[in-house]
Amino acid sequence: MRSLFVKILLWCLTTLTICLVGSFFSAQFRSFPETRNDFFSRFIAFQLEDARHIYERDGRRALQQHLAHLQKHFPGQYSLVNDKGIDLVSGENRKDDINDPPFPRYWRTGRDRVSISWPAGDKKYFLLVNAVVPAGPPTSVPYYIWVVLAAVVFCYIITVQIVSPLRTLEQKVEAFGNGDLHVRAQAYGNDELSKLARTFNLMADRIEMLLTAERRLLQDVSHELRSPLARLKFATELARTSKDRNRSLDRIEKETDRLSSLVSELLQVTRAENDPGSRYFREISLDDLLQDVLDDSAVESEARRCGLRLTTASSLQLLGDRELLRRAVENVVRNAIRYAPEGSDIEVNLTRNHAYAVISVRDFGPGVPEESLGNLFKPFFRVEADRNRSSGGGVGLGLSIAERAVAVHGGRIRVRNASPGLLVEIVLPVIVTPALVGA
Repeated sequence: MRSLFVKILLWCLTTLTICLVGSFFSAQFRSFPETRNDFFSRFIAFQLEDARHIYERDGRRALQQHLAHLQKHFPGQYSLVNDKGIDLVSGENRKDDINDPPFPRYWRTGRDRVSISWPAGDKKYFLLVNAVVPAGPPTSVPYYIWVVLAAVVFCYIITVQIVSPLRTLEQKVEAFGNGDLHVRAQAYGNDELSKLARTFNLMADRIEMLLTAERRLLQDVSHELRSPLARLKFATELARTSKDRNRSLDRIEKETDRLSSLVSELLQVTRAENDPGSRYFREISLDDLLQDVLDDSAVESEARRCGLRLTTASSLQLLGDRELLRRAVENVVRNAIRYAPEGSDIEVNLTRNHAYAVISVRDFGPGVPEESLGNLFKPFFRVEADRNRSSGGGVGLGLSIAERAVAVHGGRIRVRNASPGLLVEIVLPVIVTPALVGA
């Protein structure tokens, strides 16, 4: 990055130097055009005609006074001579100062003086001028020092303005590459550098989310697979030595099913979290979806001697992925069946709140400690009392899958203790129709 700083600064200073040197040399080689169309030529021609008119009208003495007056206002030596080179005031022969053939001529007679020989239109008179050269770049360089210094300062400032954000972004990228996933670049304004910083931040957010999810998944999977694999190994060894092989095989089948369920639910989490754009959204009837979920869950509820009660206020339509949404609701219902006391009911209600559908699932079990409510949607989280797998507890992914599935559909899920039991509410945006708006 330092080389870029030096490169930009050198380019600015080089451009400034070329401009100054070019101006200096252009001033050194300037000359007065041999034409009367420019201002200087017209000025000299005017002085010549004015001096000629005074001489022809008032004589030599008046010409002398006019030339003295001209010298007072324009320092230098002025002479009017005839075509033979005779000075009409002093009578001096200055034929050598007249051009042959006669045409305007300008030349230097010293470092700070200039001589001019200018003929009249009829070539009968010549105006000879020997004057001080106006101050040019060589003598006025000190006056431009502050301009040069100001230009250097501004070149430095603009270089810093360009390079400093890039250097800061370089440090952020380097820190991010070294493993600091929380580092972000500061982006102010709408210029290209700010857009670059915001693009980096978006990239960093995405990478952090993916890496964090991957690390969490690997940690949780390694933790969750350890226990069923150990039990599966134990059951296999037991099957080899036990006389009751059917019991051992049943245990192996149970652990195999648990592993299969774990893998299936992990795939659901991955799909819900990382590939929302690949789903096919279509119109779904929430009444029919809830009825299908309860029909599929009837076997489990009957096994625990629990009832499923469905109450729907009206037919509500939703745009979404039916399978993913069905999985979310099913996880919530099965979770309620798992912890409902035998002989109790699980209440499932569908209501409408303006442009949202509210699906509530309530059981009448022991509920959840208040300090654990905020962790229920974390992957693999289970209340400590449910750590014993023999109690029928799951792997702790059901509510996590439900939360991600609901979020994909633009909704939210919330949970609270109903005393007794646990109440889970799923809020989803529905298709708004004129009848729905007027309701």
